[in-house]
Amino acid sequence: MKAKELVYAQIHHQETRPIPYTLDFEGEVDLALDRHYGNRKWRDTLSSAILRIPQPVPWVDESSVPRYMDPYGTVWRTDRRPHYVETAPLSNPDLGLLRFPKMEVFFTAEWREKAEAFIKAHPDRFLVATFSLGLFERSWTLRGFEEALMDSAANPEFYDALIEGIAQHQMKIVERLLELPVDGIMFSDDWGYQEGVLLGPEKWRRYLKPRLRRMYQLTHEGGKLALSHCCGSVTDVMSDIVEIGLDVLESVQPEAMDPYELKKKYGGRICFWGGLGSQSVIQFGSPQEIREEVQRLCSEMGRGGGYILAPAKALQPGTPVQNAAAVVEAFLEQADVAIT
Repeated sequence: MKAKELVYAQIHHQETRPIPYTLDFEGEVDLALDRHYGNRKWRDTLSSAILRIPQPVPWVDESSVPRYMDPYGTVWRTDRRPHYVETAPLSNPDLGLLRFPKMEVFFTAEWREKAEAFIKAHPDRFLVATFSLGLFERSWTLRGFEEALMDSAANPEFYDALIEGIAQHQMKIVERLLELPVDGIMFSDDWGYQEGVLLGPEKWRRYLKPRLRRMYQLTHEGGKLALSHCCGSVTDVMSDIVEIGLDVLESVQPEAMDPYELKKKYGGRICFWGGLGSQSVIQFGSPQEIREEVQRLCSEMGRGGGYILAPAKALQPGTPVQNAAAVVEAFLEQADVAIT
């Protein structure tokens, strides 16, 4: 089976061997692996099953140092990691100050050409179209993080109207992305932190759930699957996420929630993507512990389908090179591929 077929099978809860995987790198982890293996040939053995086509507009222009103003008017500090909001455009809770970018800002002829070329070059991969910052993240990049959280509690009518405005704008973005011959729409919104849902489950249900339902429904009506990234713990709203029709939940951060318990409770109704601890076993485990955890994920999470193997986050700067190599080799081993 080709990578695309493996992903479709898993999403439809069919067991496969191998299990499809994705593996990405940040910083200079890949360069450290070049030195570890003595060449770049190891890269050619990897084959991430899911690829993101070029975004219409990146959430931040990393070539802009030290500051960048995005199309929404948010000023980002770009010379530090992670990038952060320096100035939010809605200094006051006044929607009259808000100007959403026109679709032409995102969907240029140049972008379309790049996207179509990427799609043509990867016919055997499961391709997703994505855009920057979901409903919650866009709200606080427009208002400021603390201000948005206070709005949600103390100024609910304003915050509800803000989220609705963002949702309507993002529905237009999704409509454009659905025109492409891709397999899914990849949403991304970090509602969660290590101990739960940032808004709290009740506010998440009030502000985000009905809009997400509409966006996932639009995606399905367009013949695509709905995937979403979210860090942290979403255990408190997991049944809601399943209810509104999300097909694939990505990250599945084991430091925040138990992927094996999620599999037991929801594994027949949603596909999980991730689960290998980026803050735990990858950073602080031994290579043998990494291999054992990959084997367990493939065995338990992959039982009955509904699983795509991946670290919870791309391999981060500072990852011990022997551990990065253990991740690469364990992924390839379960795929029955040897490093040349």
